Amino acid sequence: MTKEKKKQEQAAEEKPFINPIDKDKTAENPHLLPYAHTVAGPVIKPMDRGRVKGQAVAAMYEQTDTQLDQIREQVNLLAAQAKKIQDRVEMSVKIYEAEMNFKPLMGHTYHLYEKKDGTFVLSMIGPNEWGRKKPYTFLYTAKLMSDHTWEMIEGN
Repeated sequence: MTKEKKKQEQAAEEKPFINPIDKDKTAENPHLLPYAHTVAGPVIKPMDRGRVKGQAVAAMYEQTDTQLDQIREQVNLLAAQAKKIQDRVEMSVKIYEAEMNFKPLMGHTYHLYEKKDGTFVLSMIGPNEWGRKKPYTFLYTAKLMSDHTWEMIEGN
């Protein structure tokens, strides 16, 4: 290298670099800014965290209300089924306490009547088969099920 070139290099090293861009118009960390740092940058809108949380909470309540409604429907269905079984048990007890002069067969239909003295009687004769004078008060027409409970077909 020549002496002249060495002097120019030394002179260049000694002169501080001056940035031609104004410091007030630049950002040191543009990726951390909450807005676009160039004219062509995308529009960045600040997030309203309260609104986002409010919408999320509203959606959560709506979803859980839907699920709770489904569970309520299932509970009501189970309660109705339990009530139906309880009614069958009560009717079956009443029929088994009744006077019967035959052995009831499963799958057959029989009729329960109440006598004037308050006792019950199970009969194969239907309420419209007695003729004009009916000796008993009709309560139920029931069918003997395979689990030995009675299912009401007709009655009060």
